[in-house]
Amino acid sequence: MLLDAWRLAVGTLTALPVRPPSIVDPARARLAMVLAPVAALPLGAAAAAVVVAGDALDLAPLVVALLAIGAVTLGNRGFHLDGLSDTVDALAASYDRERSLAVMKSGTSGPAGGVAVLLVVGLQVAGLAGTSSAPAVGAAVCLSRAALVVCCLRSVPPARTDGIGRSFTQTVPVTVAIVVWLVVTVLLTLVGGWHGTVASVCALLVVAILVWRAVRRFGGVTGDVFGASIELALAAMLVALS
Repeated sequence: MLLDAWRLAVGTLTALPVRPPSIVDPARARLAMVLAPVAALPLGAAAAAVVVAGDALDLAPLVVALLAIGAVTLGNRGFHLDGLSDTVDALAASYDRERSLAVMKSGTSGPAGGVAVLLVVGLQVAGLAGTSSAPAVGAAVCLSRAALVVCCLRSVPPARTDGIGRSFTQTVPVTVAIVVWLVVTVLLTLVGGWHGTVASVCALLVVAILVWRAVRRFGGVTGDVFGASIELALAAMLVALS
């Protein structure tokens, strides 16, 4: 089961080629969501390596930040940013649930989604530019994926019966989510001091608001909301760490 969950997490959250899991059931989906920060280790390592290299080459902080965020985006094929764009477009489209879900599923990027991506990536870059610690940057990239346990709480329903997110929704007990975020808080505090503690709290708050809004507007969460939660969590962490 562990190997299937690992393959599911890596294959879903990164561009790394892995064999598909033999079975996808609630137990494996739950474990994949818990393992999400670990599955993102290659992305965190890539971002940290860019920071180290940029410091060695005496590059401008903004240049280093752009390259690091670019490496992370390349490492997940821009999948999460696409989810952010689709989610914001759906929120801006209509107060009608079905209309909003249709806009989200269309996959086209509207003005609201485009601006959201620009703002969130801008916050990530600005926050990273103000964070000189490579370990803190790497940790933020990995630990921002813990946003998924909030999206997959058993009390959070799916917005529709199809889509990639349906396999993972309502699989994570609240006790598991609490433990995951306590670990996130401890690790961020270790690498970022009290700024790390604030980063964890801010990221959790932002993700909780997004999930609450998605449930009210869409009737639940989707795979696009998962992606949006990761990008927002990363932005919140990097800004707080800066």
